[in-house]
Amino acid sequence: MFYGEYLHSLDAKGRMIVPAKFREELGEKFILTKGLDECLFAYSLEEWSNLEQKLKTLPFTDKDVRAFVRFFFAGANECELDKQGRILIPQNLRDYAKLEKELYVIGVSTRVEIWDKNKWEEYCRGDNMSPDKIAEKMAMLGI
Repeated sequence: MFYGEYLHSLDAKGRMIVPAKFREELGEKFILTKGLDECLFAYSLEEWSNLEQKLKTLPFTDKDVRAFVRFFFAGANECELDKQGRILIPQNLRDYAKLEKELYVIGVSTRVEIWDKNKWEEYCRGDNMSPDKIAEKMAMLGI
């Protein structure tokens, strides 16, 4: 399970050190793809396979399903940790998430998210992270 929030930076070549706490669970190789909310999602190969199996059960005749699957899989890249625990974030993914120099790497249960520092801080200041709104939504979900 992934949890926590870590401030990191991109080097001039677009590489990022993966937090040590996430490396073992992600594995030497893992999948990095376009996420929602203009961030990136990282999945272990096992979790990616589980997600792929779930997506295969959706009706491909549904236009929205096809659009989501295209979005999710077309942006996917297999990443491999180097000896220093870094990955190269492909340019297309850096562009999508508008990653600048500083970024946040956060654990979200079954995945890791990579956010531009300013976008993450803006997200946290907005209604998205309001404890009262989160509590209301959780109650609606029965949690």
